[in-house]
Amino acid sequence: MNTLDEIFLEGMLFYAYHGVNPEERIQGQRFIVDLALWTDTRAAGETDDLTKTVNYSKVYDLVRSIVEGEPKRLIEALAETIATAVLGQFPATQSVVVTVRKPEVAIKGSILDAAGVRIRRSRMAGEAR
Repeated sequence: MNTLDEIFLEGMLFYAYHGVNPEERIQGQRFIVDLALWTDTRAAGETDDLTKTVNYSKVYDLVRSIVEGEPKRLIEALAETIATAVLGQFPATQSVVVTVRKPEVAIKGSILDAAGVRIRRSRMAGEAR
């Protein structure tokens, strides 16, 4: 039986210029990204060999380049770009969950820690993680 294990990167903090409102695209703001990847880590665990798992330093570098790269209007588009890139560049990753939060979201009259989006994407047909 093939089971999938979870590799995660939580609380990645970036400053970027995504948003619908012009001031968001001019002034920028903080974005917090959490990522969970499902892969089989058994071979890496048995051999203590980094080449047999997903290198999370490289995953971080990829996420950073996307978040700090070309601005998107919607954080949904940002999350989709991250998920597509992770699945495309790390073939051992079978499924990914991307959470993008804006901690200083401008919603008139609101008091909240953050607003955001969480998406799940998979290369496995019919997976409902």
